[in-house]
Amino acid sequence: MDRLPSWIRQHVAALRALLVLTVVTGVIYPLAATGVAQAVFNGEANGSLVERDGKTVGSAIIGQKFTDKDGDPVKKYFQSRPSAAGDGYDPLSSAASNLGPEDVLDVLPNPQGADAAAKEGKQSLLTQVCARSKAVGELEGVSGARPYCTADGVGAVLKVFPDRAVSVNQACPATPFVATYKGLKVECGKPGEDYAAGRTVPVRGGAGKPAVPADAVTASGSGLDPHISVAYADLQAPRVAKERGLPVERVRSLIAANTTGRALGFMGDPVVNVLELNLALDRP
Repeated sequence: MDRLPSWIRQHVAALRALLVLTVVTGVIYPLAATGVAQAVFNGEANGSLVERDGKTVGSAIIGQKFTDKDGDPVKKYFQSRPSAAGDGYDPLSSAASNLGPEDVLDVLPNPQGADAAAKEGKQSLLTQVCARSKAVGELEGVSGARPYCTADGVGAVLKVFPDRAVSVNQACPATPFVATYKGLKVECGKPGEDYAAGRTVPVRGGAGKPAVPADAVTASGSGLDPHISVAYADLQAPRVAKERGLPVERVRSLIAANTTGRALGFMGDPVVNVLELNLALDRP
């Protein structure tokens, strides 16, 4: 080996290092980590799967929908927090919507649009929150009203010009949520019209503290959250109890039994695992 040219010796040394590191980091370490995970954290390493009657029904750490074939909530079950991960709770598309609090202007659906995106339009974060709040309110029999939302479930936002104001999230022929603004007549929004030059004015309205909790109308950062707040669970309890013919007190006791306290006793808020709660309801 010493008689070989130095450049060949360097290449051989590099190849040896590559082979050794490949074996250590690509074979030995993954096998060791997998072995420890399976031995010590078997459930978590395999996805924290939840089984019922020998069948896997979900995961304790990934949320899921409790809806029918048409996408409507199954009323006898507690509903999960909204998800922005793919079509909902998709581990391969774990993400938030990436929309911020200033995302208040919708792109109205335009049948005459040049492409599919223009024809479908796009809801702002504000309208998504308003629409969800309205839907949850109707499902639970409470007011879905909240600040900066119209009664028909879109963001209460005006574009104000010198001679007029436009409720840009309410597509014509909708009736604007206010008739006038500072002496200007308010018009409904016209799909395809450019309102960029107008001044954006969100209108708070007269709604007080919302009856629908925040986690019922906003997705989590991962889009996979399997939990809801105790407040959201309590809101759903009367509906679930009525659908199942159970006393509300019995349903609330199951909520308490499936509630996890604050992490380390002081971090975060208590949360309820929706899947485990619904499984508890289904037990004879």
